[in-house]
Amino acid sequence: MPSNPPLRIVFAGTPDFSANILNALIDAGHNIVAVYCQPDRRVGRGKKLAFGPVKSLAVEHDIPVEQPLKFDQTLNQDGDTPLAVLARYQADLMIVVAYGLILPQAVLDRPRFGCVNIHASLLPRWRGAAPIQRAIEAGDQQTGITIMQMDKGLDTGNMLSKVSCNIEANDTGSTLHDKLMLLGSQSIIEFLNSYQQGNPSSLAPGEIQSAELATYAHKLSKDEAVVDWRLSAQQIERKIRAYNSWPVSFTHVNGQRLRIWGAELDEKPASANAKPGQVISFDKNGILVACGDSNCIRLTQLQADGSRAMAVSDLLNSKRQWFEDCPVLG
Repeated sequence: MPSNPPLRIVFAGTPDFSANILNALIDAGHNIVAVYCQPDRRVGRGKKLAFGPVKSLAVEHDIPVEQPLKFDQTLNQDGDTPLAVLARYQADLMIVVAYGLILPQAVLDRPRFGCVNIHASLLPRWRGAAPIQRAIEAGDQQTGITIMQMDKGLDTGNMLSKVSCNIEANDTGSTLHDKLMLLGSQSIIEFLNSYQQGNPSSLAPGEIQSAELATYAHKLSKDEAVVDWRLSAQQIERKIRAYNSWPVSFTHVNGQRLRIWGAELDEKPASANAKPGQVISFDKNGILVACGDSNCIRLTQLQADGSRAMAVSDLLNSKRQWFEDCPVLG
């Protein structure tokens, strides 16, 4: 079967997840003609403008970078609209990974083969902004990567490729992010290689998503990071893992905030009169806390304000008095 000519690819993405995939495309020799990413942000105490991960990588490889605030009729310094700039790149395909802008239909239609999105779930489950964390929080045993033909809906386009990944009992939002980042890189390379080798189905219509099976992964917020000890031990443990490394679950003890980086379920049931959030016991292995279902969770890694994250055994060296009277966390 004859090979197809190299695709002219425009890449759109902003954070580390996107940068890792862009780097894989560059290393594989794909023809990236332009990179789109969010505008530079001010960071640090000095509030200096800094490049994001995708832009830094593009600049390193001398790839043109575009950073429109949105795709509208705003003119740049050359008198061109964002859509006109995109048209000049004569892209065959746009690959979108956590870009952060909603693409209007005019953009989706501009590349010859349209736009494909690399989404970190097995669609139609967990459409939306936080599929990695919501999968852990819900107790899913499996997730994966879906390469999807983009349409005007939110993650509703036809599915071109799906690759699964197990969610292990100790996976956190951070570890699962890294697994799916690697899987996303592998998946898009295999997808493009299939096209390059002359497989006509690579950019075909794909599989239609079932709206009945769809779930929505709401964007994470700092407000939901506070632990509700009235929930079951299993629900709390999943949330702690899901919110590591952002927004990070937290609670309070005697007015002091404690961020919870690590916890595990404990087989020991709480006493009948224990209140949700009450400290049952503590030792070098962790702090045992009663939950709403009368089961317990053991906190193993904590961070007090103004300090680093540390094992409970280290925290107890200086903060042991916080837990001696079996306080109720909240």
